[in-house]
Amino acid sequence: MGYMDSFDIVSKIDQQETDNALNQARKEVEQRYDFKGTGASIEWSGESILIKANSEERAKAVLDVFQTKLIKRGISLKSLESGEPTASGKEFRIVSTMKEGISQEIAKKINKIIRDEGPKSVKSQIQGDELRVQSKNRDDLQEVIRLLKAADLDVDLQFVNYR
Repeated sequence: MGYMDSFDIVSKIDQQETDNALNQARKEVEQRYDFKGTGASIEWSGESILIKANSEERAKAVLDVFQTKLIKRGISLKSLESGEPTASGKEFRIVSTMKEGISQEIAKKINKIIRDEGPKSVKSQIQGDELRVQSKNRDDLQEVIRLLKAADLDVDLQFVNYR
């Protein structure tokens, strides 16, 4: 087989940066005049992020603030999954989660892209919620990264452990 270069495709979230984004969003919501008296809030609720406000529009505005803070910290909005606003008594809630790892469905799509469009020297295999990509040719590996960056996949991919 000879020497192979490889890298891993992962989808990971920087938890510290996510926390920072949420804390910044909370501060902004607490300080902004247009949120006064609307019961608007954003907080962790276990693994989820819970947004509350007294109207659907205000709840969506809080989500918007949070999204802006995530982008500023380099976190892709592809990693944020938000439900529709739901009424609960007199308040509206939006529950969001941060997605990590590559689902089996997306992993299969990535494998198919590499197989169908990638250089022939490249092999990829699914390993849990990530993929290992190998080739004898480093340029071919670069080509795969370009392909996947251009692909419209609903997940934030990172290419790591290049060796």
